[in-house]
Amino acid sequence: MSRQPIIPLTPVSRRRVLGTLVAGASALASASVHAALPTVPAKPHHTTVKMMSPEEALAAYEAEIARLRAAKINGVPIDHLERMRADLLRALAKPVSERRWVMVIDLRACVGCHGCTIACVAENKLPPGVVYRPVLEEEIGRYPYVSRRFIPRPCMQCDNPPCTGVCPVAATFTNEHGVVEVNYEQCIGCRACIAACPYGARTFDFGYTYTADSPAPGAVFGDERAVQYEQVSTFENGEVRERRNLHDSPVGNVRKCHFCLHRVLNGQLPACVTTCIGRATFFGDANDPESLVSELIAKPNVMRLKEELGTEPRVYYLQ
Repeated sequence: MSRQPIIPLTPVSRRRVLGTLVAGASALASASVHAALPTVPAKPHHTTVKMMSPEEALAAYEAEIARLRAAKINGVPIDHLERMRADLLRALAKPVSERRWVMVIDLRACVGCHGCTIACVAENKLPPGVVYRPVLEEEIGRYPYVSRRFIPRPCMQCDNPPCTGVCPVAATFTNEHGVVEVNYEQCIGCRACIAACPYGARTFDFGYTYTADSPAPGAVFGDERAVQYEQVSTFENGEVRERRNLHDSPVGNVRKCHFCLHRVLNGQLPACVTTCIGRATFFGDANDPESLVSELIAKPNVMRLKEELGTEPRVYYLQ
């Protein structure tokens, strides 16, 4: 049986151990940095991008949609968002007078996640108390067979809106795109339109901010950036608007959903449509017989809220 060699133990202080560890870490970091540095300077890479016209972009996109629809990759039909995107681009190629923007919401697919509400707040930089797209909750059935139903409620964009006729200064009107709009420069904040809307789709901007009641400046990390974010300009109805205490600002005026017209006219779907996790919200041109929304509003299970009032809303629900 061989004996193991006896290794003499040398007393080591705590400072010496830490110093050794720090030196080793520094050496490893230095080696990693030198290994990451390129040995030969990279040459600048120049890329020339050929810009397509709107007509060429639409043709290329529709060709890709047609290919995907014919292929049905993995046996799954084309996604609704891709089809609506193609429908939107096709509608934008038509004259404004020939379009009819509508929204369809499938109540069977809505899970009440409020993702559309948050997306709308983020897209339009909405302040406290201003909500364009709340999600209402309804209890249906009788105990013990009771269930809940979630009803997203944007502005109905009525063809016969009761809110426009009561405005004493004609600050709210239907624009050329069929969207009911509010002119902030003309609105006097009387809120008569809020009382006239049977859907509760209008809110008032009192000028509140999320950072107004925060502690002293600098006491909360990131508070300065939050203040800057709340002052970012919005693009409602395609116009740049700064939220400030002036007459042409949303502050002190009535605000409402506008179908994300600033996105739609640039070939993008409304924010609430693209963020719906249940694929429950659809948008497009109802005057296009090939569009998805035209297919949906022709179904027998479609309905509109308070249709008996004669408001002719452009928001349809599938139940």
